[in-house]
Amino acid sequence: MSNDTTAHHGELGDAEYAEFMALAAEEGFDGAEIDAELEGHGPLPVLAVVGRPNVGKSTLVNRIIGRREAVVEDRPGVTRDRVSYEAMWAGRRFKVLDTGGWEIDVLGLDAMVAGQAELGIEQADAVLFVVDAKVGATDTEDALVRLIRRSGKPVVLCANKVDGPSTEAEAAYLWSLGLGEPYPVSALHGRGSGDLLDAVLKVLPEAPPQLFGDGQAPGGPRRVALIGRPNVGKSSLLNKVAGEDRVVVNELAGTTRDPVDELIELGGKTWKFIDTAGIRRRVHLTAGADFYASLRTSAALDKAEVAVVLVDASEPLAEQDTRIISMAVEAGRAVVIAYNKWDQLDEERRFYLEREIERDLVQVQWAPRVNVSAKTGRHMEKLVPAIETALAGWETRIPTARLNAFLGELVAAHPHPIRGGKQPRILFGTQAGIRPPRFVLFASGFLEAGYRRFVERRLREEFGFVGTPISISVRVREKRSKKK
Repeated sequence: MSNDTTAHHGELGDAEYAEFMALAAEEGFDGAEIDAELEGHGPLPVLAVVGRPNVGKSTLVNRIIGRREAVVEDRPGVTRDRVSYEAMWAGRRFKVLDTGGWEIDVLGLDAMVAGQAELGIEQADAVLFVVDAKVGATDTEDALVRLIRRSGKPVVLCANKVDGPSTEAEAAYLWSLGLGEPYPVSALHGRGSGDLLDAVLKVLPEAPPQLFGDGQAPGGPRRVALIGRPNVGKSSLLNKVAGEDRVVVNELAGTTRDPVDELIELGGKTWKFIDTAGIRRRVHLTAGADFYASLRTSAALDKAEVAVVLVDASEPLAEQDTRIISMAVEAGRAVVIAYNKWDQLDEERRFYLEREIERDLVQVQWAPRVNVSAKTGRHMEKLVPAIETALAGWETRIPTARLNAFLGELVAAHPHPIRGGKQPRILFGTQAGIRPPRFVLFASGFLEAGYRRFVERRLREEFGFVGTPISISVRVREKRSKKK
């Protein structure tokens, strides 16, 4: 069946759309605004911020996203947990990829900067190249210019640390890089950042191509990202599922640089496994390796439909485990959690593991769980059904009429608490998208976060949605003007 009829209004068919819009008009909602809400938030265009250490990339990222999230310290290579952030300028949403976070190590600064920039550029739709105007262009900048040119990606040049007219002349020297106009900016004080962002929007595509879903041939292999913190057994698991040694497994590791794609027969089907193995902390690669792992995980998630998060069950859950699970959820992928090294657990460890899961993974109780051993092959046959369940949840769609019957009953039985003498009410809703399921609720007033979570919990109880994050956005009806 062609998707042409539904392209402009999310997942709603024409008849369902017409019925829904009539309902919206009746309740006093603006038709154009609702259309924008239904069209959904496909993949966002990605802007990679590149430059050598200490030119102010993280300060600039904070300026662009409008909040202090990227860690900023006055020394090069301070690592961060997150590598990408969502930003908005002039009504357009995009993703900012911060390629900071490197330690200078024995490989030498140039090699590290090049490796990090290459990775960022590879994932981006456009590049923001940051140069310290006071220092000017160094050999490292020249090397980065060659990298950017080779990629063919559009680029905007930012001359940072221009705090006043006197430094602007120094910024002009950067025309010599041959990347066009240098935009003089002070990331610290915000000077010139508006003009810079206007230039960025000109080179960023409206939306990048969707990497999965409708573009793939029917019956093509589903894409599974194997993610997890270093040394958790990703390569061993991949080798066990493949039934042969496809990936080098090494305690020292750092052996595979790129996510490896493997077509693997499993449970009577062919799957494409994207392995991020080998991104482990090498002895001489201090903090940079963790950052590298985050970038790799992010790249693997972009290519995948479902994430199998591998957790070492024999050790206490680490903050890095929960962070990696959050990355998969934020990326909107279906999720399966596989507890590896299950063969090494005694009764006491099992008891503590259950307690840790209850405490630390309460946000992903909906994710299917499998207890496996990559070493012995124990329970590997349970992996495929868990992946299939998660993908089915990820693609589930509830017809609008059925959803509204459910919401009507829910609101009648559990109304929103009264706040400030008012009681906001969900008037109606629709599921505007799948992969992951995306709901738009229309309400008479602001719905508190606790009530939204309650609605999500009840949606899951009623309709399943096992193994998938759910996105719920709420549109509040504008107050109708009263005649005096």
